[in-house]
Amino acid sequence: MNILVIDDDASLRRTLRTSLEVLGHQAAEARDGAEALELLSRRPFDTALLDLRLGQEQGLDLLPGLLALAPGLHVVVVTAYATIATAVEAMRRGAFDYLPKPFTPDQLRAVLERIAELRRLQSHVEDLEEQVRSVLPEVDLRTSEPGVQAVLDMAFKTAATEATILLRGESGTGKGVLARAIHARSPRAAGPFVTVACPSLSAELLESELFGHVQGAFTGAVRDTLGKVAAAEGGTLFLDEIGDLPPAMQPKLLRLLQERCYERVGDTRTRACNLRILTATNRNLEAELAAGRFREDLFYRLNVIEVTLPPLRERRADILPLAEHLLGFFARQNGKRVSGFSPRALDALARYDWPGNIRELRNAVERGVILTSAAWIEPEHLPAQIGAPRGAAMPAPLTLEQMEAEHIRRTLAASNGIEDAAVRLGIDPSTLYRKRKKYGI
Repeated sequence: MNILVIDDDASLRRTLRTSLEVLGHQAAEARDGAEALELLSRRPFDTALLDLRLGQEQGLDLLPGLLALAPGLHVVVVTAYATIATAVEAMRRGAFDYLPKPFTPDQLRAVLERIAELRRLQSHVEDLEEQVRSVLPEVDLRTSEPGVQAVLDMAFKTAATEATILLRGESGTGKGVLARAIHARSPRAAGPFVTVACPSLSAELLESELFGHVQGAFTGAVRDTLGKVAAAEGGTLFLDEIGDLPPAMQPKLLRLLQERCYERVGDTRTRACNLRILTATNRNLEAELAAGRFREDLFYRLNVIEVTLPPLRERRADILPLAEHLLGFFARQNGKRVSGFSPRALDALARYDWPGNIRELRNAVERGVILTSAAWIEPEHLPAQIGAPRGAAMPAPLTLEQMEAEHIRRTLAASNGIEDAAVRLGIDPSTLYRKRKKYGI
């Protein structure tokens, strides 16, 4: 790492610089705040070792300026006047760690190894995020439909609050995408965004998935597990397809919403949590209430703010812009020079009703990009039910459900597990689980 030593003692600066270079780092010296800021403005540093007393200056007063000039800088405060109060204040102002003088080479090495490990993890996360961006198209929430814009405006207006939001709409309308956008616009944006697919597990396994469990809580519980609630601490917990939540789990979720506390499976200790809860469903929850399958008190706790996403067939002005946006992404991903859609293909896209909504549009455009060998996507490159001319008969007497079932079977056969198949199909694992159950796959 590149390390900046900030200390008014020239002898100590040289000693530290030598020690750092022996450890394999590059080091530079600054005798005061002005010299430190000047060095930071000219070259990047990973870490700074900051003495709390710099002659007439206080290192704590310099700390905010260092971080403002280099936001990714890890500052380790060092001082011979160590107290708990100064340690707490240093951390409050943004220091990474605190090292009291005199310290040994092993203590210095340990602190630097923690910083290096953190930097590796951050780099790994950035790599993973880049991989995700290369597999999934960038979210496009622009719209030309006033009704859709009103929905988005309400969602983003409530993003800055702690209100629980219920996202409603047909499968494929983008509820999960909107949930992430709400999180990104919230004060919790720096925290984690954790998704739980409610229909994917039994009530017992879902409880463990949500709240975690302790070792020995049930057969196979060989170690303590934190759970998704703990993983979402400080961020947002998104409960997808909340209408499929098993009845046995509903009172436990209600308690989490009301009291912000829970117990792990097999544990008696009550734990507090700090998170925001967003939910989504494509079910008619009022009908579920009437049938006794969904608790009324839970429904009203979830439905503080209701946001309903319209199906794609009701936002005709957005179909072609969305298709063009997706085409650009899939052309780049597949390394193909596809300029756009032919007039006939544009007509086919515009007049189709899109029962699968944005998810179906995504799959259709990806198919078109893959199949075309020209600069344009023609109707024959689109799925048959979309690209068939007006009045033309379907090539085979298959229902849409039969076609979907066969497509899912083939994708599962060519995939490395459920998660991989869900990514290829452009759907959530929970949606794939329901469709497999529906079609007996």
